[in-house]
Amino acid sequence: MNQSFFIAAVGAHQQLKRLGVHGNNISNLNTYGFKAEKSRFASLMYEDLKGVGEATEGSAAAREEDGDFEMLPSGVGAALWTTDTDFKNGALAETRRDQDYAIAGEGFFAIADLTTGEITLTRNGGFVISELMRSTGEVDENGEDIMERIYYLSDNEGRFVLSESGNMIEVNDEHQPQPVGVFDYMNYDGMEHVNDTRFRAIDKNGAIRQGGGTVMRGYLEMSNADLAEEMTKVIECQRAYGMALKMVQTSDEVETTINSLRA
Repeated sequence: MNQSFFIAAVGAHQQLKRLGVHGNNISNLNTYGFKAEKSRFASLMYEDLKGVGEATEGSAAAREEDGDFEMLPSGVGAALWTTDTDFKNGALAETRRDQDYAIAGEGFFAIADLTTGEITLTRNGGFVISELMRSTGEVDENGEDIMERIYYLSDNEGRFVLSESGNMIEVNDEHQPQPVGVFDYMNYDGMEHVNDTRFRAIDKNGAIRQGGGTVMRGYLEMSNADLAEEMTKVIECQRAYGMALKMVQTSDEVETTINSLRA
């Protein structure tokens, strides 16, 4: 009887987690460069595990040299195993802003964090111009380095956009930056979702390479989340959650009835 409680409880909890996935997709419908996530469920392990302790009479027990082991049931219901990212391209929206970029085709923009040295990938090309102080290599009369302001293309969060050669993109006085680089991988399976629009490549993605997409200035890529699809999934989650709670209620009623008969 306890199994029905466990199955229902696990089901309700996992549907809440699934609802969170689709709720996040809906909240990012208007986030440039956002890639929707898809929830994937898997059945829990339906087999007996060898438990430590004395085997009770009538149980499925295995005699070992060092004692008795009782076979314990394991695995109830299904669980949210992983979330896969849908990397299909979103529609392009024209902004006519000089620091807005979009990729027509495959690939990502690469942005570098100078503090940590980490390089992450994004399809959100809503960049800005940020300034950094750089030494000119000369010193003043007091022996201190003479600094100059240099302007770079950044994501406005302390990370800087990389060019095709992998260097930070310097912006001249006419606000004309170097060509923005497009980078890609052999596959995207398992790529880590750092935040809503940034990703981190892992070993299984292979070596980084030049992307085949074309950079379009004055455009931004829209989110690829589909509201109709997401709302359908939300309704599925709500109904599955309600059924799981109904199963908990029914199991409780049956258990209560059995206990009253024993009394």
